Amino acid sequence: MNQQKPYSLVNLEAVRNHFHQACQSRTPVRLWRAVADIPVLLAELSRLRSLLVLVRAMHANLLAAARATIAAARDGEADSMYYLRDELDAHDQLPPDHLHAAELLAQPYPETIDDPAGEQDSQ
Repeated sequence: MNQQKPYSLVNLEAVRNHFHQACQSRTPVRLWRAVADIPVLLAELSRLRSLLVLVRAMHANLLAAARATIAAARDGEADSMYYLRDELDAHDQLPPDHLHAAELLAQPYPETIDDPAGEQDSQ
């Protein structure tokens, strides 16, 4: 499973500088440099939209698993935690068996997310 931090792959400061320079001088070179940033920005927008769709789907699946777990517990199912365990396992997020709750909560939250496009973090 590919994982990456959902940070921008675009140097937004450089894009801003290109835009401001183009607005100030209006020379053909600076205008073209600013225009050349548009496809890069569109690609980044598309990548971030894909990540947002993925995060929304993961959130919806986790919420559904949590609700199913509570309903199963109310219904007296023998393994009511199955739904939650299955969803966490699907994302390799099941905690190790040897960790107690206090130890697990003391660990930093993993700052990774599935990458739908299979891209690698280039920064």
